[in-house]
Amino acid sequence: MKLREKIVVITGAGGGIGAAMAKRFAREKPGGIVVSDIDAAAAGDVAARVREAGVPVLAHRTDVGDQSQATELIARSEREFGQVDLLCSNAGIAVGMGVHAPRERWSAALSVNVMAHVHLAQAVLPGMAARGSGHVMITASAAGLLGLPGDAPYSVTKAAAVGLAEWLAATYRRSGVTVSALCPLGVRTGLLMPALAAGHPAARAVADFGPLLEAEDVAEHALDGIADERFLILPHPEVAQLYAKKAADPDGWLTELQREGRR
Repeated sequence: MKLREKIVVITGAGGGIGAAMAKRFAREKPGGIVVSDIDAAAAGDVAARVREAGVPVLAHRTDVGDQSQATELIARSEREFGQVDLLCSNAGIAVGMGVHAPRERWSAALSVNVMAHVHLAQAVLPGMAARGSGHVMITASAAGLLGLPGDAPYSVTKAAAVGLAEWLAATYRRSGVTVSALCPLGVRTGLLMPALAAGHPAARAVADFGPLLEAEDVAEHALDGIADERFLILPHPEVAQLYAKKAADPDGWLTELQREGRR
């Protein structure tokens, strides 16, 4: 999908990868961009940058883990701009704890990293399928393909996000709707860098698996992947090799994860 004159909704767009995508996509001259984030001020700041690029924009505060708010985000986007052509379901959180993380931390990870994608898909896909066009990109993580020592809720929920994207891609392809899973490794954002500075094992493992990218690099890869309608968008080429290695030798891969978790 080319973005010129298309309507784009990006969640988790107040910073990091989401903000980088909003600003990069604006250069493609879409018909409108909706910048959504739980932080209203951050969404407004990014929207101002998009507006400076001459693109119609709407800033919208949304807790995408809340189904009613996710549904309203799509409804308001359609009232403002018309049909949504591209949904970038990008919001995500890390927990930094193992399987014994408190129930509320598990619930938060499941809510944002999995159910938010479900809520948004439920809201946007009927219209896309009826028109026979549209693209959904779910920001998962290389952790969803490879696993991640040190953060059980993040690893599990990102794997679920990849599984959801795969199911949607297979199910809706016949309707003319395409789906991608964006799976970067380490990116220099507020999600990773503070944990890396603190020496958290999950953050160290991410950094050990491949080089850290800037959010702007990931946005560029996302744009290319959407244009090509690829399912797996891998900003780090190392991920494809590591994923193949895991598939070829699952037991050996578990040993590798154990080693990374002990560093």
